[in-house]
Amino acid sequence: MYANQLQIYKNVSKSTMSGREIEAAVLTKAAFKLKDCQENWNAEDRNTKLDEALKFNQLIWSIFQGELARPDNPLPKTLRQDILSLSAFIDKRIFETMAYPAPEKLTPIININLNLAAGLKGKSA
Repeated sequence: MYANQLQIYKNVSKSTMSGREIEAAVLTKAAFKLKDCQENWNAEDRNTKLDEALKFNQLIWSIFQGELARPDNPLPKTLRQDILSLSAFIDKRIFETMAYPAPEKLTPIININLNLAAGLKGKSA
């Protein structure tokens, strides 16, 4: 399943959008998937949508981790380390939410995704 989504992500990155624009769009989409779950917490299909949203976020952050860990990544080392630390927090929160779902656990992930997306777009959230 993830291989298919990774390929889709790679194909999208070949479009006319810049890498930063794509990353911002993907982070925003991930945040909105989580926000939808949070706002519709009592929906009958919540577990399915929550699982999908968490896995989507996990995939995105895993891709970022892989890119940031590459020795030829052009970002400054300290920035890469900071984002990797942030991604470790995201991973922990995702697994925590999978194990013990609660709508308030989604807020930090949503905020981080939206703030990072705004930064990639050059705007403040």
